[in-house]
Amino acid sequence: MESRLTNLGKQQAADLADQLQNYNINQVFCSSSVRTRETADILFEKTQPAIKYQDSLREIHLGPWEGNLYDDLAQQDPEQFHYFWNEPHEFSLTGAESFWQLQQRGIDAVREIVGQPSESDVAIVSHGALIKSILCHFEDRHLSQLWEPPKMHNCAHSIMEFDSEGQGQIIQYAGIDYRSGANNNGPINEASDAT
Repeated sequence: MESRLTNLGKQQAADLADQLQNYNINQVFCSSSVRTRETADILFEKTQPAIKYQDSLREIHLGPWEGNLYDDLAQQDPEQFHYFWNEPHEFSLTGAESFWQLQQRGIDAVREIVGQPSESDVAIVSHGALIKSILCHFEDRHLSQLWEPPKMHNCAHSIMEFDSEGQGQIIQYAGIDYRSGANNNGPINEASDAT
């Protein structure tokens, strides 16, 4: 059974919704998970843009780890647990998605979204590990550096701009100004789901 937003998560989404009022978003691409659907409903309650739910934007699939507590996983499989949090490029669990696979899935989803014509800003509502893996790619960082700062907190707001060739640059990373650049096709706003 999928988890739902807590009261804190709902408040975090409401706080971000206020910030998103400054953008001309008329199309949202959202992970099909329950939490992100709830988050998107709160984020865009007032503006009600078209929302498309996509499995390709879901969080990393952890197979046999799904539904288990971190403390239990650390006891049951200390080697892979270590890799997951300290050497993500080495994480390889039978039946689970690797970070390499997650990153490729995320990049493919973003490229498909960016390839669609849009007259306004587009928002992606997804999950922390997926978004960090995408940003890692566009930072030209190796996946071994995935968990390095900036930290991806709940309902973090990141912004990317893409030029007409589909080349992207990070403008804001988890609410932190990243770099300045010319706005060619408008930003893609990425929000991680709330708690």
